[in-house]
Amino acid sequence: MPSYKLSYFNARGRAEVSRLIFAAAGQKYEDILDGVKLPQSSAIVRFLAKQFHLAGKDNFEQAKVDAIVDTIYDTLNAFLPSLLEQDPIKKEELTKKFFSEQLPKHLQNLETLGKLYGNGGHFFVGKQLTWADLLFYNFGQTFIEAEADCLSSFSWLKQNRAEVEKQPKIVEYLKNRPKTPF
Repeated sequence: MPSYKLSYFNARGRAEVSRLIFAAAGQKYEDILDGVKLPQSSAIVRFLAKQFHLAGKDNFEQAKVDAIVDTIYDTLNAFLPSLLEQDPIKKEELTKKFFSEQLPKHLQNLETLGKLYGNGGHFFVGKQLTWADLLFYNFGQTFIEAEADCLSSFSWLKQNRAEVEKQPKIVEYLKNRPKTPF
């Protein structure tokens, strides 16, 4: 069995989904926080999702997972300008616009996809956990930390996050996860 090392900054960021996959799979790994050892977080997480059967059970499910993941990344990309803005006045304007106009549209798209692909369940694709659920859990947390009630109009997405948090291996990981920014 291979051994895994994950290198990333001292933050959740894009590597947190890989950590959540390792946790969901019960796979041990070495988390190295001081340098880049593995390139391209998205390629790594897609590999890990396939390796640990969290990418969808067939090609069509994998395509659905990818569609959700791309929608989540669209949401994150819309949020980045407000995160990166240095001017405090512009930052406040961008953040307000994101949470009042952009995020609700992205969340509605995600809720629609979840209801469509979730087959009546609480996970995004089928009735089993995929890395799309883990990705939304991770970046959903970032949005919630910035604006606590941002999911209040999206009951399916709130339930999805609750289902992820119920997974025993995820519960254990979250309990022991170091406190880091973003």
